[in-house]
Amino acid sequence: MGTEAAQDVESTVAHAVAVLTEATEGERDWSRPAGGLEWDCWYTLVHVVGDLYAYAGQVASGRMDDYVPVDIHADDDATPSTMLHAVRAGGTMLATVVAARPDSARAFHPYGISDPDGFAGMGMIEVMVHMHDLAAGLDLAYEPDPQICARVLARMFPDAPTGFAPWPALLWCTGRTELTGHPRRVGKWRWQGLPDA
Repeated sequence: MGTEAAQDVESTVAHAVAVLTEATEGERDWSRPAGGLEWDCWYTLVHVVGDLYAYAGQVASGRMDDYVPVDIHADDDATPSTMLHAVRAGGTMLATVVAARPDSARAFHPYGISDPDGFAGMGMIEVMVHMHDLAAGLDLAYEPDPQICARVLARMFPDAPTGFAPWPALLWCTGRTELTGHPRRVGKWRWQGLPDA
């Protein structure tokens, strides 16, 4: 599935960049809170970049005991517009590494050792749910591709409630909304990055 997961990463990131481009044209306040997060929109954007780079590094390195010891931060003169290049680069790096590494490759994550498809799923979750947060903070319209969202949901949240569209179900799994018969998750939530075998 590596090639499909890699293509999904590229598509998810490209869509996010296209939506965020609107927020770089004009007077958007990136210091506003990102949805229900304690973070502001700027920090959330930098966080997404850091996740994409970190997951690409994990898959590429195969490190099994901890994260690769690199911290991503924005340059002092970075702007939302220039940071979109970093988002795009992080997505391309993750997609490229996921496509290149064999399905048998493994690497560390605090939730458990994972495989390339798992790290692709993690990257897409970070992009999608933080795009939800950024869209709320920046007054943007965002919804991911439903087919990609369904694949991510099936791979990373096998216990997701059924009978709901993929996007609301993913938002529920990540503690961002309630669903009929399913109160909003409060506190910690986790995805399932462990490979099947």
